[in-house]
Amino acid sequence: MLKSKLQPFLDRYNEITTLLSSPEITSDIKKMTDLSREQKQIEPLKEKAEEYLQVCQDIEDNKEMLEDKELGELAKEELKELEPRKIEIEEEIKILMLPRDPNDDRNIYLEMRAGTGGDEAALFVGDLFKAYVRYAENQGWKVEIVNSSEGTVDGYKEMIVLIKGEGAYSKLKHEGGTHRVQRVPATESQGRVHTSAITVAVMPEVDDVEIEINENDLKIDVMRSSGCGGQSVNTTDSAVRITHLPTGIVVTNQDQKSQHKNKDKAMKVLKARLYDLELQKQQEELGADRKSQVGTGDRSGRIRTYNYPQNRITDHRINLTLYRLDAIMEGGLFDEIIDPLIQHYQAEQMKEAGL
Repeated sequence: MLKSKLQPFLDRYNEITTLLSSPEITSDIKKMTDLSREQKQIEPLKEKAEEYLQVCQDIEDNKEMLEDKELGELAKEELKELEPRKIEIEEEIKILMLPRDPNDDRNIYLEMRAGTGGDEAALFVGDLFKAYVRYAENQGWKVEIVNSSEGTVDGYKEMIVLIKGEGAYSKLKHEGGTHRVQRVPATESQGRVHTSAITVAVMPEVDDVEIEINENDLKIDVMRSSGCGGQSVNTTDSAVRITHLPTGIVVTNQDQKSQHKNKDKAMKVLKARLYDLELQKQQEELGADRKSQVGTGDRSGRIRTYNYPQNRITDHRINLTLYRLDAIMEGGLFDEIIDPLIQHYQAEQMKEAGL
């Protein structure tokens, strides 16, 4: 049964290999890039399928040898290892056969904004930003600050970063939503616990050819940069604000000294937001059943609580609570939350696919 399901993937992999060497494809860069990306996505399944087929063949061969006086015992020992391995590979293959999110291998824009809680929310944006940077370093990814707006005390009212690395979107796409923090602010003299919140948005980076923007739909303003950026930032009109008139999306960038660089970065963020808007529309069209799954639905919903007095972190979507908030934040150990989220989502997909 599983063997027949695997064959189309193996056939498609071989078909792509043939296509990539054809003159029509080698002369079309976009087509070649798309096919190479598709083949790369199929490759893990292809390799696992070949291992599975080999294990199945080895099991059959050893079963035929069971009655052999000389080789029977050896075959019995081999089967003790092969049969459990076959079950393991079947489970691995089921996950690999799930419909793949085409954005999973993309870099991402991660936007964090202070919400309710004033200065304390801005401080937590800074704390969560540092924790995500540590997590990215653990994954071997690179983090580039795109734009930031500092808080009045410390931290950030807004922080936008570009995270570059294989699988960045697949790992962090479930981080979008409201993150609530409960702790005693440094300014609180009576030791009362305050609750504040920040919002996180995760958007895949897109190629220029994927999102076309009509220049007539843009209102571009140039203004003086604010905040701590050095003498040149404070004395030049280098900050850029782009408003996309049809959607009302506003993107501001002031982190670069050059007006041209700020405009370029703002345009990239705008394209990512427009692409993300399309993704959200598609999710809404999929209906209520899909919305109930992890990673879809209302992005403004509370997804996680960070309770510092109890050293507790809770993800409300999968009812997961861990009492090691300090280690997770200080060490960027988000895998302890992210991996169970991914597993839960995959289990939901397997149920839906009948695997």
